[in-house]
Amino acid sequence: MGTIKQNYANNITSGGDFDATKLDGTISNANVNNTTVGSLTTFGTAGTGVVSVASDPSPTSIGDVWFNTTVNKFRYSGAGVGSWATGGSLNDGRSQLAGIGTQTAALGAGGDTPGETANNESYDGTSWTEVNNLAAATRLGQGIGLQTAALMAGGYQPPGYQSKNESWDGTNWTETTNLNSNKGAGGGCGTQTAAIAFAGVPGGPMRTNELWDGSSWTEVGDLNSGRRHVAGVGISTAALAYGGDKPSPSPGALTEVWDGTSWTEVADLNTARSTLGWGVYNLAGASLGHTGSYVNNTELWDGTSWTEVADSATSRKEGGTSGTVQSAGLYFGGESPLKADTEEWTIPDTATKTVTAA
Repeated sequence: MGTIKQNYANNITSGGDFDATKLDGTISNANVNNTTVGSLTTFGTAGTGVVSVASDPSPTSIGDVWFNTTVNKFRYSGAGVGSWATGGSLNDGRSQLAGIGTQTAALGAGGDTPGETANNESYDGTSWTEVNNLAAATRLGQGIGLQTAALMAGGYQPPGYQSKNESWDGTNWTETTNLNSNKGAGGGCGTQTAAIAFAGVPGGPMRTNELWDGSSWTEVGDLNSGRRHVAGVGISTAALAYGGDKPSPSPGALTEVWDGTSWTEVADLNTARSTLGWGVYNLAGASLGHTGSYVNNTELWDGTSWTEVADSATSRKEGGTSGTVQSAGLYFGGESPLKADTEEWTIPDTATKTVTAA
């Protein structure tokens, strides 16, 4: 904004609102909600006053403050607020597919149509395009990596869960070194050459965790609690596992952090559920899922705790997710019934807000 703003970043509260009480001594709180241009003459010292503008400026930085003469209101740039928007639909509605990549460069691989499928689609931020299929029809496999370099670890291929591992080079899938154990419906994260795959079924559900070094899998530190349909985000040395079904099935709220050696239990989700997520280990998102019924709520992780934020448009479970940052995620497919819908989660850098007095 250059010279048309005064930066009052210290007046922005932890919730992203403007603390109008700090205007005392310059403009009275009584004038904040219904003020005039004339009120600005005493605001700030020479060279630092808020400047009046007829329309809200763009771009802005958090803490920027101005006076909008069209609406006679003080406005400021606060923290952006996340929301869901409709994206392009998959060509084939399906559930239990693997989500890979980012919000604008994703893969949706495998799934249930019903019945296992090898279908693979690529998303460019606007639409989905069918690309080369998996080597084997698979559902409940764990997708890891990016749109141009990915893994599909494990999954269900009749007659049961498999240890098969496929590698994607941006054009084709190739079978590579298997997992040590058959598993599906687990979590995983990392890259094509450095990844972890954990939890899932068959079994109790499983607590096991395996580390991929680009050529082979090695069993490493187990989760504290076995689960299936668990979300996993991060890298092979710093990851987050959250939600999932425990035996029964019974949706769980448990969150665990991986430090490259062991898992530590941290603050639970607000809503226990089987879930999918996006982001990194210290800034993650959890979306939709199953609590005994389908849900559409979203939670964000700040490294310490989960906070409920804006709901998605559609309640569903067992879709695919992608996204490597908390501010940009993708949810696609799922059930019930089988869905092709895509929703895009975005948190803008800033949001224009109106100052109100306490």
